[in-house]
Amino acid sequence: MAQSAYQVFRPARLQSAVVFASPHSCRDYPPDLIRVTQLDHHAIRSSEDAFVDRLFEPATDFGAPLLLAGAPRAYLDLNRSPDELDPALIEGARRHGHNPRVASGLGVIPRVVSNGRAIYSGKLTMAEAKARIDRFWHPYHDALQGLLNESHRAFGQAILIDCHSMPHEAMDGMRRKNRKTPEIVLGDRFGAAAAGDVVDRVEAAFAAAGLSVVRNTPFAGAYVTQAYGRPSRRQHAVQVEIDRALYMDEKRIAPRADFLAFRRVLRGVIAEIAAIGAAEMPLAAE
Repeated sequence: MAQSAYQVFRPARLQSAVVFASPHSCRDYPPDLIRVTQLDHHAIRSSEDAFVDRLFEPATDFGAPLLLAGAPRAYLDLNRSPDELDPALIEGARRHGHNPRVASGLGVIPRVVSNGRAIYSGKLTMAEAKARIDRFWHPYHDALQGLLNESHRAFGQAILIDCHSMPHEAMDGMRRKNRKTPEIVLGDRFGAAAAGDVVDRVEAAFAAAGLSVVRNTPFAGAYVTQAYGRPSRRQHAVQVEIDRALYMDEKRIAPRADFLAFRRVLRGVIAEIAAIGAAEMPLAAE
């Protein structure tokens, strides 16, 4: 059976302009990757946003759709441009200026997982790279823009919440004396991807749940926020990074015993975020 390029979970009735999406939580690893990778099944999952899909499942309860990737991040990174091809991995790929993501092995077809561990022992053909992009990247992004267009038509605006997780150690440099270490990082590309009042309300939703929030450091948003954040057109994009230590054992890649308790906390946050996009309901009834 062919692997789906994406999954969309829709609410019984669209009640919010917010679209939740998780581009990195897929854990269905294609056989053609398993055959050629030099990593074991546990190691290859290390850059996955494990269980983020389960955390944001309640979105549909509040009238918002949830889009999930059909390919894992180690196979294809949906938060990269399709032309971010790595010459060190893809035969025939050309270098176009200096791209730090590609140079570090994190192009649209990743060369490494976390801690710089190589996925492959050799190179991939350009045909293989293009096949992955055609099969998964384009359908996912077509679906994402389609959901945003639906929201915009119904509510006069669209708000993308791009859902991610971050290693606990990513915040080591953010520890501040007598202050709680940040647990949530919101990325709006320093105001370029979303209106300030939208980001203010997203931040307030997490803060009201007792979570420590910062913006844009160390994660300001990558391709998705850059490509879809058009606040002048009332299409906003906010990247959300959640500290994995809040809900999972990172070493084992397994939910913590209190996973469901944290998901209940996040359910309240999701409800508050969905309400941001429900403010213009009269348009939806026309």
